[in-house]
Amino acid sequence: MFEKFAKDARESVVGAQEEARALGADRIGTEHVLLGMLRTPDSVAAQALARLGVTHGDVLAAVRALPPGAIDADALAGVGIDLEAVRAQVEASFGPGALDTPLPRSRAGHLPFEPSAKKLLEIALREAIRFKHRRIDTGHLLLAVARLDDSTAYGALSSLGVGPAAAREAVTAVWADVPVG
Repeated sequence: MFEKFAKDARESVVGAQEEARALGADRIGTEHVLLGMLRTPDSVAAQALARLGVTHGDVLAAVRALPPGAIDADALAGVGIDLEAVRAQVEASFGPGALDTPLPRSRAGHLPFEPSAKKLLEIALREAIRFKHRRIDTGHLLLAVARLDDSTAYGALSSLGVGPAAAREAVTAVWADVPVG
């Protein structure tokens, strides 16, 4: 699928890995893909979000402000596990913040994608097909974020006041000014 990616989209995926590492993640999530899109100021997504007054720094702050593991907590609650109770028990045994300190790990090798990030890439392909575009650019990636309302990236954009309609309008406005793919 990556052979269908335009240069800005490929750079975003590489940037997503770097963003994930910088945030201490062991997998690439939708939030890392979103941050990767914004690393290149002339990408379609960066231009679209700039039209909405959103920068890489804004999204980074929004991602950091989201509750840690919010999606994981919901998934665990669904199978009867109270994440806060587990956290309290671990902190009682190992001290406050014991779960917040990332374990050291190698910087070498590629980080795997979370299932939600894989879905984002799949939806981006569908968006390109829907628009009859031959290449996937960061505009398609941003449109995919706007459709994944249960993702961390969507939550970060929502906290910045960027909803799906605004994202779609901004992307199509950039495409009107810049050739696609």
